[in-house]
Amino acid sequence: MKALKFQPIVTIGLVSVNVVVFILCSFKGEMLYERGRLDAFEILINKEYGRIFWAMFLHSGVNHIFNNMLILFFLGSMIERELGHIKYAFLYLLSGIGGNLLSFFAKVVNNDISVSLGASGAVFGLDGVLLAMVLFSDRKMENVTPARVMLMVLYSLYSGFTGHNIDNAAHVGGLLTGFLASGVLIFVQRRKGRGRLAG
Repeated sequence: MKALKFQPIVTIGLVSVNVVVFILCSFKGEMLYERGRLDAFEILINKEYGRIFWAMFLHSGVNHIFNNMLILFFLGSMIERELGHIKYAFLYLLSGIGGNLLSFFAKVVNNDISVSLGASGAVFGLDGVLLAMVLFSDRKMENVTPARVMLMVLYSLYSGFTGHNIDNAAHVGGLLTGFLASGVLIFVQRRKGRGRLAG
């Protein structure tokens, strides 16, 4: 059991779920996309609030899921070892929801009828979590510095804003949610005398 504590079982589980859902989408055609993608009209009119959650497990193509899962596996594995399984899973899912909520509000405000999907909001949330950890936590990670993390975040945002068909609101929302939520956890634990995030 002790060995499992340091294994990225949640990350592997998340990657597996995303891959399985993508394979199911390939067989079921548009059905899963129609029921799960982030559609502001369906959320507002038909009150299908579950889309805010389910959209983070849908991907539009092989390149889309490959890029997201590659980052999720390597970045997520590192963060999961530092935080522990439960805190990590909580922050990942919360970031995905936060990203999709900001995307939803942006669509409503801008009368945007486009739909979106993907795990990138949650993945950007991990960027935010890592940034909060290197800025506020006493725990040091080898070769991980505030400057390097900040450069990674800025490059990720730049890539999104200069790309096409990218839901940048979801990226920003996920990043802010992960950063703020993990920052709160760090300060709460410091007040309890722990001084760091620990699993």
